[in-house]
Amino acid sequence: MTDKSSKHFDCVIAGGGYVGLSTAVAIKASAPHLNIMLVDAAPANAVDSDERASAIAAAASRMLDQLGLWNDLIKEAQPITEMIVTDSRTSDPVRPVFLTFGNAEEPETNEPFAHMVPNKAMIKALRAKAKKLNIELLHGDTVASFNTGDVKTDVMLGSGLSVTTKLLIAADGVRSSLRDRAGIKTVHWAYDQMGIVTTVTHERPHNGRAEEHFLPGGPFATLPLTGNRSSLVWTEPNDNAKRLMEADDFTFELELEKRFGHKLGEIEVAGPRKAFPLGLTLARDFVAPRFALVGDAAHGIHPIAGQGLNLGFKDAAALAQTIVEVDRLGLDIGSITTLERYQTWRRFDTVQMGVVTDALNRLFSNDIGPLRILRTVGLGIVDRLPALKNSFINQAAGRGNSNPALLNGEAI
Repeated sequence: MTDKSSKHFDCVIAGGGYVGLSTAVAIKASAPHLNIMLVDAAPANAVDSDERASAIAAAASRMLDQLGLWNDLIKEAQPITEMIVTDSRTSDPVRPVFLTFGNAEEPETNEPFAHMVPNKAMIKALRAKAKKLNIELLHGDTVASFNTGDVKTDVMLGSGLSVTTKLLIAADGVRSSLRDRAGIKTVHWAYDQMGIVTTVTHERPHNGRAEEHFLPGGPFATLPLTGNRSSLVWTEPNDNAKRLMEADDFTFELELEKRFGHKLGEIEVAGPRKAFPLGLTLARDFVAPRFALVGDAAHGIHPIAGQGLNLGFKDAAALAQTIVEVDRLGLDIGSITTLERYQTWRRFDTVQMGVVTDALNRLFSNDIGPLRILRTVGLGIVDRLPALKNSFINQAAGRGNSNPALLNGEAI
């Protein structure tokens, strides 16, 4: 490895997940002269064991298409062509459908409102693009500390290397250590819930249908994958989730079958179980001098609406556009004036989504009689109002007038 002790970068990005990589690629693809380093704490081969998949909204797929990635990813992606919503108890023999979403209700486009894309395929495609663009990738290293000056930031890596940069971007997750080091406070509260994620196979095809069952313990979502497979995002109270994670395979599958049902025939767990605590975390500021937050480092929300990752893609597109446009004017990409433009663009949207997901979780994750009646009436009303349904579809697809250019499929 070459000595980088005196090397200067225009941007250093900490975090090698979707959002960190897409931020790096979006900036470099639009401003090739900018020098970018991405520091990934995970080893390069860690992605090989990731069998999960993520829901990529239509707007995010347009961004990936504009960056030259989607043609390869679409081969492994499963379109979500329909979604149904139910509200019931686990023991109910019948789960009436209260709300349905289909692409046919969106007249101006025939595109699916989302695709399920394997994490492994997405990360590998973004890494390959980053290397092609000559972004410097460091795996198995971290940003240990940094010292911000007037015109640059000194960045010290865990490996002992030190570099300087105009702008340090933190994409290091909801428990961001860099956010804390920058002195940025958060609003946070934990839900008494955990999200269980796994993959199942089933006898019959899902036909691209996603389902979200609102159960008293929390939402149980089934998301279609290629072949006769589905990805599960299963929310349970902490105590029950821990019990399920400790259960043997037979017990786990019995509990799973109660929630999944028999509509797709026999089911079988086909991937590892993983569980993570759920909560709401919103950064009070998205920026500081020569420092910016993107993705979960800026906002961690409940998965009830499936929008966490797509908010991160929107961050990446907005920050890239802010940096590139300011750079074209010959201005300082790391100045607080520049970064406040990004913060103004993104903070209201993320706070609004955080509040909405929090309210939905509190409204639906219970078995309170009056609330059940309210939910049933409310879902029925939405299902009978095409304009309102289209509004929800547009939200799920990430369509919006204030979108960054990349999310509209346009170059910066």
